[in-house]
Amino acid sequence: MMMEIKCAIVDDEPFARKGIASYIAKIDFLKLVVECEDAIELSQYLRSHPLDLIFLDIEMPEISGLDYIASLSNPPKIIVVSAYEKYALRGYELEVIDYLLKPVPFERFFKAANRAFDVLCNAAPSAGLLANSQEAHIFLKVDKQLKKIFIQDILFVQSMGNYVVVHTSGTREVTYCSLQQMISMLPAQHFIACHRSYLVNKSKIAIIEGNQLHVGEYKIPIARNLRDDVMAAILNITGHHPPR
Repeated sequence: MMMEIKCAIVDDEPFARKGIASYIAKIDFLKLVVECEDAIELSQYLRSHPLDLIFLDIEMPEISGLDYIASLSNPPKIIVVSAYEKYALRGYELEVIDYLLKPVPFERFFKAANRAFDVLCNAAPSAGLLANSQEAHIFLKVDKQLKKIFIQDILFVQSMGNYVVVHTSGTREVTYCSLQQMISMLPAQHFIACHRSYLVNKSKIAIIEGNQLHVGEYKIPIARNLRDDVMAAILNITGHHPPR
C-alpha cells in the first residue's frame, strides 16, 4: 500500500493556504489534515495529532515558523513556503526538506513533495518494503501531462542535456528535468548512478561485463572513477556506498 503522508499547511494568508491545498489535492500520497493560521494553532494541533509533513510559512504573527521549528525536539518534516529568500540558510540549518519561494509553480512543489516522500520512506522502518511495492510510483511531466510511472518498471534513466529519458519495461518517457532531480525522486537503495549520464535500477541488471551493465537489451557504461563503488553497491559489498 502506498504511504500516505499526513500534512499541514501553516500560513497566515488564506490565499496562500488555498493555493498549497490545491497542489496537495493533486498528489495522491499527500493527505491534508489541517490548515493553521500560525505556529500557535499548529502547536495546539500537534499536542493530540501526529503529522508527517508541514508546509510552513516563516513570517507570521507572534512567533516565526523557523523559531517554532527550533523550539521542537522532534518536529515533523518541514517544507518552507516563503516569500523571502533571506531565511533559506537558517532553514537548511534546521534540516528542512526544501525551501520554496512564493509564488510556487506546481512543478517545483511536486519536486519538493517527491523529495519529502523519499525522505519519509527512507526514515520509515518499512522503507525497504515500500520501495519494493508494486504500487510505488512517481509522476513525470510528459507532453504537458503528469504521467504515473511505477518504480518497479523503470530500467534506467538517461540524461540528455536539459532532459532525461526514463526507460521502462515498455516505454521511453522524456521529461524536462536533470538527472540529479531524478536521483532525489527515486529510492536510493534501489537505484545507482553508474555514470554522469545514467541512473540504473539495480534489480534490472542482468550482466556485468567489463565497464558495462546489461539492462534488458541495453548496455549501460560504468564510469572508471565510479567502478569500485558501483560494483560494491551492486554486489552488496559492505564498506562502500553507492555514488549519489
